Amino acid sequence: MQCVVKHYLCTSIQEQLTMCHLKCSNLRALFLLMLCRSMQIPEAEGKGEILPPTIQKIIRGYNKYLRPFFDNGPVSVGMSLDIASIDTISEINMDYTATIFLRQRWTDERLCFDGNKSLSLDGRLVEMLWVPDTFIVDSKKSFLHDITVENRLIRIYPNGTVLYALRITTTVACSMDLTKYPMDKQTCTLQLESWGYNINDVMFYWTRGNDSVRGLDTLRLAQYTVEDHFTSVSEAVYETGRYPKLVFHFELKRNILYFILETYVPSILLVVLSWVSFWISQSSVPARICIGVTTVLTMTTLMMGARTSLPNANCFIKAIDVYLGICFSFIFGALLEYAVAHFCTLHRLSSKELPKDEDEEAEEERSGVLAAVANSWSAPDNVNEINSNKSSKTSIDGKKEKSKYSGCSSPMSIMKRLFCIFDCFHVKNPYHIDNYARFSFPLSFIIINVFYWVYYLYF
Repeated sequence: MQCVVKHYLCTSIQEQLTMCHLKCSNLRALFLLMLCRSMQIPEAEGKGEILPPTIQKIIRGYNKYLRPFFDNGPVSVGMSLDIASIDTISEINMDYTATIFLRQRWTDERLCFDGNKSLSLDGRLVEMLWVPDTFIVDSKKSFLHDITVENRLIRIYPNGTVLYALRITTTVACSMDLTKYPMDKQTCTLQLESWGYNINDVMFYWTRGNDSVRGLDTLRLAQYTVEDHFTSVSEAVYETGRYPKLVFHFELKRNILYFILETYVPSILLVVLSWVSFWISQSSVPARICIGVTTVLTMTTLMMGARTSLPNANCFIKAIDVYLGICFSFIFGALLEYAVAHFCTLHRLSSKELPKDEDEEAEEERSGVLAAVANSWSAPDNVNEINSNKSSKTSIDGKKEKSKYSGCSSPMSIMKRLFCIFDCFHVKNPYHIDNYARFSFPLSFIIINVFYWVYYLYF
């Protein structure tokens, strides 16, 4: 009996749950149906609000997948640029980042309408029209601005002309020659091509020639000055065909004033500071060594700092590297000058302790070496003279002796000249080395500077 009651209770509960489930599903379906109907009414009304009768008439039967003049030759697309800003120019990555306004014009006969005013449409309607597949060739990274909406403009004129404008920020590669850095000039380009349409489908042209690009005259850059810019029209040849290409060239000249204040002036001052040691007594060893080592280390730090803004691995020998190398050589040379002067001073003091007899012996030994060398050169001549003229007269022998002494004088004179040359390098008074350095170091540094600046500025 208990089992029957339990079975009855379970059956009734299941029936109630099934009824509740059906009621809930019916309510859910009814709710979804009402929601769809409520959404359909605004959607129909929205189409009527977004697309007025003129636009509906234009769009009706329009196929955005077919270009204008599909069977009647290529479509001509005119372009113009406004350079809003050039944010960064990187020598490390060899590229520049610019924000540009790209405007494209073409004629589509399918968009002609009656009237005398143009129609400015919402940028989101671009998805319903055919637009050129223009791209930036050397772009590394680009994006279209979308705050507060996508920065796109579409405008249609009664004769079917379409104006399509975009605001783009792009990072474009620029091959740079840094051999004259920081007195260099760089020529960068902005190349526009068609991705899929070849010259049989699309033709590109600048709308106003060189005046098609604006904004560079008022542009202010941190390190550069825009000296010149021009446009050109060409074709890009690939394996898939020949494609239209527009190229915008602009020449940038680097402002050297920053580098003069940041690198050149400090390096010159360090070189001048190294010359201070020439006026310090040679007995003040700590003072002169301190100046020499300090200037060498400071110059090394300055050279390392000048390389931080340049590519780490490159094959360029830059102008700034040449100048820093010259300055480092002069500073290191001033340190070596004191080492030579100090060594000569010690050698002179040790030579003064030698007795005079040893000096005389050294002089006699030097004369003996000269005589021995002269005799060795003239001995074969004397033997030949004796063997060939045993029966000659006394007057002839006198002439032979005379010629013998004249032949002997030539090697003697050569040896004396060699000893004179070597004697020039012998410093009699080491204290005169500083006097020579005070004159020779500044003079040679000025001459090298003249050649350096003339070469890199005018050649």
